Amino acid sequence: MSKKKKSEHHIGKIRRFFNEFKTFAIKGNMMDMAVGMIVGGAFTALITSIVTNIATPLIGVLIGVDFSSWQIDLPRLYGNAEPGVLAIGQFLNSLISFIIVAFVVFLFIKALNAFRKREDEKPQPKPTNEEKLLTEIRDILKAQAEKQ
Repeated sequence: MSKKKKSEHHIGKIRRFFNEFKTFAIKGNMMDMAVGMIVGGAFTALITSIVTNIATPLIGVLIGVDFSSWQIDLPRLYGNAEPGVLAIGQFLNSLISFIIVAFVVFLFIKALNAFRKREDEKPQPKPTNEEKLLTEIRDILKAQAEKQ
């Protein structure tokens, strides 16, 4: 296989992987979602800490902007003492956390489904001689009952 074909094959595998992730994140079935809730809940605090304390500062350094503190102050309306705030930076942190958690859950479900598929594909054991004989007897008795 040429380098170009290998590269195209690899890109195709990556594209299929991310398409499968997108389908999972958007659709998902109830069992996948239940497992996702459990695993997602377990990872939320850890992922939030990673995003807030590691990822956001690194992204800020790379792009030269600290977006974790981005916010828009809203005007005071209707005599409110405090103005409203649109916390865009916190929203971006939450969005990054969600994507990471969803990706981890996706990988977990993908592994679980592969395990289930492997279990389903195991060959069924062949019936023993006793089981074959009992099956023949059952069929004979059933045929006799139908004649009567």
